[in-house]
Amino acid sequence: MSATSGIRPADAATSASATASHLDSGVGARAPVVLVTGGARRIGRELSLGFAARGWDVAVHYGESRAAAGEVVAQIAALGRRAVALHADLGNEAQVARLVPDCVAALGRPACVLNNASRFEEDTARDVGYAKLLQLMAVNVGAPLVLARTLYEATPEAAATDETLRTCVINVLDQKLYNMNPDYLSYTLTKAALQNATVALAQALAPKVRVVGLAPGLTLQSGDQTPESFAAAHQVTPLKRASRPADLVEAALYLAKASGVTGTTLVVDGGQHLVPLPRDVMFLTGG
Repeated sequence: MSATSGIRPADAATSASATASHLDSGVGARAPVVLVTGGARRIGRELSLGFAARGWDVAVHYGESRAAAGEVVAQIAALGRRAVALHADLGNEAQVARLVPDCVAALGRPACVLNNASRFEEDTARDVGYAKLLQLMAVNVGAPLVLARTLYEATPEAAATDETLRTCVINVLDQKLYNMNPDYLSYTLTKAALQNATVALAQALAPKVRVVGLAPGLTLQSGDQTPESFAAAHQVTPLKRASRPADLVEAALYLAKASGVTGTTLVVDGGQHLVPLPRDVMFLTGG
């Protein structure tokens, strides 16, 4: 099977390409298609490659990681799947609104939009302000809302009665919503808003579109964490391991196909949310 391997800016994705024969219209043609935001790096990369390895064609969204997106597209092509890299600034509503149509033009209508990308910046109640809060809100909440809306618009009315045509939105949340602490305040508030939006969207977009949440724990080394503090953080869980990339891939694949699941969140964190902590785990393990 051929693969689309070029980097395509969002405003160019409507041009004819090697994928022209797949400008479909139905999820059932060839392989299912997933659009992964922030699909070029870290967890997004793992999700993009994990879906491809399980037979999905992948639209890899990127913001600034153009080269990394190209590498992921090439890796997906090597797996025998089709892929395209699509650029959009998730803080720009017009660019976000083009992502689903551009995915349709390049690969076909997505069966799943995986809202993985988010801005993660540190602030507290002592220094919180409008500027950072609004920037994070646009990317972490606004973009998933617009992508859900545009996926709904791209899903045919027949999906209301034909379950095989239905689509799915997976919003990546955070296990700290189930184990609250005051760190990363603006980020936390945006994820809390997205969690509530997941429920509201599931109600509003049914039956054409299912909307679910996926809440990982500490999965990859972040910030100033050392390998030692990262390993120690994994031990602060009932299972002595927090989430790993493979865990999130398997959970996302399940949710993408779980036709009877909507409006709920799957927490994948090794039980980290069962151990109340006064601060983010990164601050309690020497990171």
